[in-house]
Amino acid sequence: MKKLLFITLLIGFQISAFAQQKPCACCSEEHRQFDFWVGDWETVDSTGKVIGYNNIVIMQDSCIIQENWNSASSPYTGTSYNFYNTTTKKWEQLWIDNGGNPLKLKGERVGNQMILYSDIAKSQKGEDYMNRVTWTVNDDGTVRQHWEVFKLSEDNWKTVFDGLYRKKK
Repeated sequence: MKKLLFITLLIGFQISAFAQQKPCACCSEEHRQFDFWVGDWETVDSTGKVIGYNNIVIMQDSCIIQENWNSASSPYTGTSYNFYNTTTKKWEQLWIDNGGNPLKLKGERVGNQMILYSDIAKSQKGEDYMNRVTWTVNDDGTVRQHWEVFKLSEDNWKTVFDGLYRKKK
């Protein structure tokens, strides 16, 4: 009986020691490239009018950045999950809003910007298009989010959202 207790305790200590030595799976430099967006934000348009509020948190042992958006003028809300995919070496985002509309993006950090693109999709009119969302870290600590849509038939980018994130006080 004492041998069984000793072996059980020994195994328990080894498992505990292993768990304590296990490195953080998502703590690499690449995994931290989007941390500039983490925080509690007030979002304004180009006139300074508040258009929404965004709370961005790190979760799942630092493997996911979760966004929680609330419009200031409507019941529109949305959540995104952002993560660095170690297999593809790209950042990925899955957005879903309270209307059931998804958006999947992937891309990378370039300088002070995170630039993510969607695959080519078809509009309700059957036109091919793609999305590009760029987050830019500004010197004053604000973050600009610029969302553009590219219609292949028109061969140009059009802005659909341009917001400036300011940390809530």
